This record gives sequence, C-alpha cells and structure tokens, in this order.
Amino acid sequence: MAPVSNNSDVLQVISRIQTGDQNAREDFLNEYKPFIAKTAMNLCKRPLQWEHSDELSIALIAFNTAIDTYNIQKEIPFLPYAKVVINNRLKDLFRKESRLRIECSFDMEDTEGKISSPAEIQSACTEFRNRTIEDERREELEEYETLLEKFGVDFEALVEVSPKHKDSRQTLFKVAGFIAEQEQIMEQLLAKKQLPISELILKTGVNRKTLERGRKFIIATSLVLYYPMQFPYLYSHINQGTD
Repeated sequence: MAPVSNNSDVLQVISRIQTGDQNAREDFLNEYKPFIAKTAMNLCKRPLQWEHSDELSIALIAFNTAIDTYNIQKEIPFLPYAKVVINNRLKDLFRKESRLRIECSFDMEDTEGKISSPAEIQSACTEFRNRTIEDERREELEEYETLLEKFGVDFEALVEVSPKHKDSRQTLFKVAGFIAEQEQIMEQLLAKKQLPISELILKTGVNRKTLERGRKFIIATSLVLYYPMQFPYLYSHINQGTD
C-alpha cells in the first residue's frame, strides 16, 4: 500500500489516530517508514538500516510524537512538520554527542598528564550515545507504567506474576496475541479494564484458572502488542521472548 500523499487524506488519517485508532497508527507508521528513513539519512549523510541504526529508532519515535502533537487546525502540511520534529530530535542527539566530544577533547589529559587515545575518546562517546538510547527506553517505560496503572497492574509486580515455566509463558503470550488481534475483545479490555474471561475460555480453549492466574501478565503483554509503535523497545523485547 502506497503512502497517503494528499494532505487532506493525511489529515483524515491523523484525525482517526488522534482519536484512538491504533490500527490506523500502525498502518500509517509502516507506510511512512521510507519517508522516516530518508529524512534521517539526509540529516546523517550516510546509509542507515532499521535493524542496526539507533538513529532510525529515534526518528520513528519522533515521527510518532509528531502524529500526536500535530495541530490539525493549523494550515501547516503534516509531512514538513514531521520532518522538523525528526530533525530536531536527531540534532538534539548530535548536539549532546558533540558536547561530549568537546568535553573529551578538553579532558584528553588525565591527572598524571597521560594523553587519552582516540579509542578511549570514542569509547566515551559511545557510552554517552548508549545513555541517550537508555533515556528513550526510560521514557517509554514511564509511559507504559502509567498505562498499566489504569488497568490496576503494578509494573514492579509484573516480575512476580510472570510465569516461570516456558510452556505457561507461551500460553499466556498466545492469549495476549489473540486479544491484540481481535478488535472487539481489545475494545472491551480498553473500555472495561478487565479481561473477558468467559469469552477467552470459549475462543482460546485456555482454562479459567490459567487465565485468572495470568490476568496481569496477559493485560500487560496485550497492551504492548496492540501499541507496538508506542512501545517499540518493549515490543522488540516481547518478540524476542516469544522465540
């Protein structure tokens, strides 16, 4: 499916997304990945790959932020606005890295007068870069924790309620995946903040005891699977956990 190019059509899609249509959000983000990648690569002046480039992850998050912060009432086309948001987010990353390089260059001598090697400076810059990515992850976790609270799920307690056995964990993952794919069931969960246990028993074949015992884990997982672009780091982690 080709990206929506007409600005009026784009505005209609964004309006649906801003009112809670998560399927439209995911489709829109997937359709505009080439635009996101091109914007990031034009700024970085080098090729980037989705599987290996942190810049693309940051650009994707910035594009998602642009969707949420875009004011439909203003007469500004969305894509130029999104490009500015992406560029600003990446430039902020580059400024932080640049400041670190400058600090490193001024601090090339240690207390004993030994000159730091380029490898040591690069190592320090890499460490700073990793901290920046960790900041993104921390913001995502804070947003996730806030969402879980609405469902009566304590983020810190998730470790305790997570199934220890692989078979049990896989069963709950499948239930969560089923919920995320079934729009009607997901709408019930989002509206009532409760699992439709009886319906899940009929449609998944999983017994009541397992569903009730894994209730918090199922809710927490289904939310990430339903909002993959809102929680990209958690979504990646869950996908690895289901292998």
